[in-house]
Amino acid sequence: MDHFSLKFSSCSTIFLEDSTASCPDFETTLHYVALELYFLIKERKGIVSFTIFDERVYPLEDEMEKYIRCDPSQTMIYEFIHSLFYVKILNVADVIKSRVYIQRLIQCAPMYIRPTTWRRIILGAFLLVIKVGSNVAVCNEDLCMRFEKTTVDDLNKLEMYFLRLIDYDTNISKSVYTRFYFRLRDFIVSHGLSLPTYLLDRKRAWDLQALSRMEQYEVFYTGMTRSVSVDDVTTLQRTRAILS
Repeated sequence: MDHFSLKFSSCSTIFLEDSTASCPDFETTLHYVALELYFLIKERKGIVSFTIFDERVYPLEDEMEKYIRCDPSQTMIYEFIHSLFYVKILNVADVIKSRVYIQRLIQCAPMYIRPTTWRRIILGAFLLVIKVGSNVAVCNEDLCMRFEKTTVDDLNKLEMYFLRLIDYDTNISKSVYTRFYFRLRDFIVSHGLSLPTYLLDRKRAWDLQALSRMEQYEVFYTGMTRSVSVDDVTTLQRTRAILS
């Protein structure tokens, strides 16, 4: 991951991040997850490993030697995760959800990730995200087109095995998702990497104003479903963001 230069805001110049928990930046989030998985693989925490994840037994493609002969680099992990988005257009939040499933896998099993298993573990997590928590319809046949050595039966087996190992715990609450998002951010900072910031230009100012207005409307109409006092309405009407 690139080392972003640290920038400071002033009275005339404001720098902001484009990535938030509700709307994470695509490239930044992929780099976050790839880097954390890179260190997770190197640590080798866990007791067991399972054949279902081993590419020597269940290969994904013909040319797999470069992936299994040694620990993958962060770039290799990033490129593999990125390639899954070419199968179907997925939400970037699905990357964080897949990381949640991987964490549950290594805790429930408990297992470690090694060079021969890391790709199928990531793929298994994405299978669950696609089937359980995504609005995008993706069939296992679509993934077979991406990985020429796989079959539908193989992917079905991988999916079901993954489910059993995490005790069918597929629910990811908003609080769990948010906790993992900020944990990823803390992980990046703890390894001496600064988060990317961008100059607050006119377009970003308008986007922020639009998001702020949407949030106001959501709070207002949520309040209307309950009993709203005159003070509450007055407060909502006076809540405005001034951008100069």
